[in-house]
Amino acid sequence: MSIGTIIVLIVLAVVVVLIIRKIVSDRKNGKSCCGSGCTYCAMNEDCNNKRENS
Repeated sequence: MSIGTIIVLIVLAVVVVLIIRKIVSDRKNGKSCCGSGCTYCAMNEDCNNKRENS
């Protein structure tokens, strides 16, 4: 592997770790990663039950 390939792999790994960390943090704070309304969502009942119980 060349040095360029190694640098790109390290940068990609850091970005993936940061994304996963953000998702986990948002879930712990009760934020949804869904960007739309719940009307047509298959998990509508589960999400609404969690919000009501909180």
